[in-house]
Amino acid sequence: MGQALAQAREALSAGEVPVGAVLVGEEGEVLARAGNRPIGLNDPTAHAEILALRQAAALRGNYRLPGTFLYVTIEPCIMCVGALLHARVRRVVFGALDPKAGACISLYRIPEDSRLNHRLEVVSGVRETECRELLQQFFQARR
Repeated sequence: MGQALAQAREALSAGEVPVGAVLVGEEGEVLARAGNRPIGLNDPTAHAEILALRQAAALRGNYRLPGTFLYVTIEPCIMCVGALLHARVRRVVFGALDPKAGACISLYRIPEDSRLNHRLEVVSGVRETECRELLQQFFQARR
């Protein structure tokens, strides 16, 4: 989560919402790191999670990433949870809940939906205070 927080701080420095993500392989190796970039890339899909998945898929030469773990500073949204499920990521570990867009626990519980053909393990609250405070800092500066 420390590396994800570092990515979030880089995103903050670039004027983006401070979200960072790190995708780790089965052996604990870092496959990808990314921070939010939708503003800089003019791309509504350029969330940290999506960018990390794209990097790892390119590295592996496969859009399926079974057995991997994603560490992200905030609860993923619907789009990102959908991408994690399609990529067959094993577990998502996140810091702060997202009561306005969270799709793991807060608004929806997509990872545990039995109607889907893949499940995603969810661990929440890892370094939650640091993750939440970084987001609060960003939004307070905007007001």
